[in-house]
Amino acid sequence: MTGITHSVSRKAIGRRGLSREARWGMFFVAPWVIGFLIFTLGPVVASLGLSFMDYELISAPTWRGLGNYIELITRDRLFGRSLYNTVYYTLFSVPLGLMAAFMLALLLNVKLPGMNIYRTVFYLPAVTSGVAVSLLWIWLFNPQFGLINYLLRSIGLPGPGWLVDEAWSKPAFILMSVWGVGGTTIIFLAGLQGVPRTLYEAAEIDGANTWQRFRHVTIPMMTPVIFFNMIVGIIGSFQVFTSAYVMTQGGPRESTLFYVLYLFRQGFKLLRMGYAASMAWILFVIIIVLTLIQLRLSTRWVYYESELTEG
Repeated sequence: MTGITHSVSRKAIGRRGLSREARWGMFFVAPWVIGFLIFTLGPVVASLGLSFMDYELISAPTWRGLGNYIELITRDRLFGRSLYNTVYYTLFSVPLGLMAAFMLALLLNVKLPGMNIYRTVFYLPAVTSGVAVSLLWIWLFNPQFGLINYLLRSIGLPGPGWLVDEAWSKPAFILMSVWGVGGTTIIFLAGLQGVPRTLYEAAEIDGANTWQRFRHVTIPMMTPVIFFNMIVGIIGSFQVFTSAYVMTQGGPRESTLFYVLYLFRQGFKLLRMGYAASMAWILFVIIIVLTLIQLRLSTRWVYYESELTEG
């Protein structure tokens, strides 16, 4: 009987202690939860409601139903143009950025004196202000006295118009995006340093050369990191805004009118907040669909360490 009493007492004390810990946990997490509900979830739900309304800030919102979505899809020429510009940018900037970041990570993974300095230097563009970066590239892309065209002319090549030429404006932004791959490079570098040395040693014992070790060990082990960076890169590329807003305002001839820039124009210049909200939700659906497709396809090419070691 005494043993049962002590057991019940311990359970009661445990329940009281757990309840006390739960209360303190809720107390400390409450500021974040309140902030999330007010500043994140609240605006998200409000934007969904506004997407079905005609709201111009200076007057009360009026119900429009699916009118905003119908107008976007059937009558708004710039909606299609902005979506095309963004998809074009994504198709080229994401693969190019992934390859550049991966190659750079391979170089920065070499054990050499002062390598930490090189890693810091290559990461700095990722933490530099987007406005400052845009102003720098405006000068670099200047057709008359920009550094890029100066270097091209010095080797006998004609420099393109870059930001003032409709044919070269989007390639200019794609080239610019490669300069800021420092954040992706750091993630790749962390993944490379997490590859077990035993796998390389086993491959060497089997007679694998450098290329074979890279192809059959490094690449398979890095596929989860490549997959993560690809998803984040696609999401980020669909939200490109600052550089286009500062450098071109969507020109020339709407060739750099990216989706979020057009959304900003509708919401904060034309004050069509309901229309902008419907654009935001279309973008949300596009990103969700693309992410789900990638998750589905990842089972065919993404390998994890447990699968490789078991194989």
